[in-house]
Amino acid sequence: MKRFWTEVTVDTDRAIRLDARPVRTPGRAPLALPTAALAEAVADEWRAVGETLDPRAMPLTGLANAAIDRIAPAPEAFGTGLAAYAESDLLCYRADAPAELVARQAAAWNPLLDWARDRYDVHFEIVTGVMHRAQPRATVARLGEAVASRDAFHLAPLSPLVTLTGTLVGALALAERAVAADALWRAAMVDEDWQAERWGEDTLATQARAGKQHDYDAAARFLTLLDLD
Repeated sequence: MKRFWTEVTVDTDRAIRLDARPVRTPGRAPLALPTAALAEAVADEWRAVGETLDPRAMPLTGLANAAIDRIAPAPEAFGTGLAAYAESDLLCYRADAPAELVARQAAAWNPLLDWARDRYDVHFEIVTGVMHRAQPRATVARLGEAVASRDAFHLAPLSPLVTLTGTLVGALALAERAVAADALWRAAMVDEDWQAERWGEDTLATQARAGKQHDYDAAARFLTLLDLD
């Protein structure tokens, strides 16, 4: 789509307008945001559009569209799917060697699990290797409740945070400001960083990682803007 507008504004309902015309989601709902800070950030994406609209350059708009069109109609079902990641959280699967990697994983991941234990009163089964081991039912249920308590706009960024990092625990910690976004990203990349140090950087892998981090940073920013007004 080519740019047809001159001015981008935010109305009193925190909805985005292009030359006074309301922007609509792909599902034809008004693109209205829950906080003024998030509305202004989304508006800035529309202001930055050049001659042609590029959805890839508008990640906050994409997350807002997902919240309104995909998640809001059935947040319980969406939350249930996201909570399933509690069964295979990255933080619970550890290397048995070499010692340096084992130590790096412990240093990056143990504090997040400790936070979750204290925050939700849960227990985790820690596994050496990659063979799946079921987590306690009470743990899965409690983490599921933590996900289900969130509304559509909080679930929208939580989803990519979980899938990009592989850790539901880490994403919840970020959502509750128990960990900084850059610290969680580094924790999620421990294994990748280790491999790169040992075997060198791969061009395609580096490009893929940059794309993942772009999406991660957008989701983390979206969460932050939800807490501002």
